[in-house]
Amino acid sequence: MKPLQLFDPASSTYTYVLFDQGSREAVIIDPVDEQIDRDLGILREYGLKLVWTLETHAHADHITSAGKLAELAGARTAAPEGCGIGTAAVQLRHGDTLRFGAESLTTLHTPGHTAGSMCFVWRDHVFTGDTLLIHGCGRTDFQSGSARDLYRSLTQVLFALPDTTTVWPGHDYQGRSHSTIGQEKTGNPRVAGKTEDEFVGIMDALNLPRPRRIDEAVPANLTSGLRHDADGVLLMQPRPVQAGYAGDVSPQLAWHWVQTGDAVLVDVRTDAEREWVGFVPGAVNVPWKQWPGMVMNPLFDSQIRAAAAGGRKLVLLCRSGVRSVAAAKRATELGLQAYNILEGFEGDPDGNAHRGRRGGWRHHGLPWRQN
Repeated sequence: MKPLQLFDPASSTYTYVLFDQGSREAVIIDPVDEQIDRDLGILREYGLKLVWTLETHAHADHITSAGKLAELAGARTAAPEGCGIGTAAVQLRHGDTLRFGAESLTTLHTPGHTAGSMCFVWRDHVFTGDTLLIHGCGRTDFQSGSARDLYRSLTQVLFALPDTTTVWPGHDYQGRSHSTIGQEKTGNPRVAGKTEDEFVGIMDALNLPRPRRIDEAVPANLTSGLRHDADGVLLMQPRPVQAGYAGDVSPQLAWHWVQTGDAVLVDVRTDAEREWVGFVPGAVNVPWKQWPGMVMNPLFDSQIRAAAAGGRKLVLLCRSGVRSVAAAKRATELGLQAYNILEGFEGDPDGNAHRGRRGGWRHHGLPWRQN
């Protein structure tokens, strides 16, 4: 069995999908925000149920889609404990086991690229993130990196695996897809045959440019890729997007538009969520999915068209600002002007995965009621 290996050209990032053939339960490793439609398509194509999204570390060159996949595909999020990704449902430690159907993978703490970096072992495969690359390794000059820690992670942890173990890296910039532990042990120019001091000298002399997206990517990845950073004057301006809908708006701007009659507030959560969590008086209820089973609402198209009667623009609200993006894309395909409301009704999860304290419609004191 081999993993499904997917590639993001913009960041040269590899994403991996593993699955159990019997149950069709699946794991995705290092998903990329801009590739979420591709990844959801892969899940549909193979008939998979995503149960875990995994991060090898908090990336500096792309933004994860873990939070969105949790909302759209029902997966649980897991990340290395030492990376500070407080929104992950499971904080991983060395030696932990994650199960999907009859399959399982094991975590290896491999600090060096970052202090919390991890690799994942599945059968005779290891997914090495930025710790071990093909004839290379991750840089160690920022974000809690340590060349000495990386040397020990490579030589004492990864190179302790059987030589035949297939290495699946987090990146490659030369079109290579995989290697083996044996090949890297003997042929990796940075570490093979090098002492620790020699390796540190090599790493200290790299002088690599600063990652272009680091200031944007790292904060977003510490919240599983859910970005709600509008503030100040930006609160009252729509944010343009390149995702197939009109744009993102803050809860405050959405409410202002509703009050002035410029927009219709559409709640795309399920009936159960509105009943038990709370609702916005006067909102038009057009579920994107419904219980039982979170199946697509077959009446969505007709209901969203009715909500936009008279040509008014739509501001779409869900739990956290994920389903509302999918719904806004569909409304746009129907010829409507649709915006996504950032942060959703309940806001971002905190370090204990609790919502309601970090942003969201309710947190900002906007009108809502509970039955």
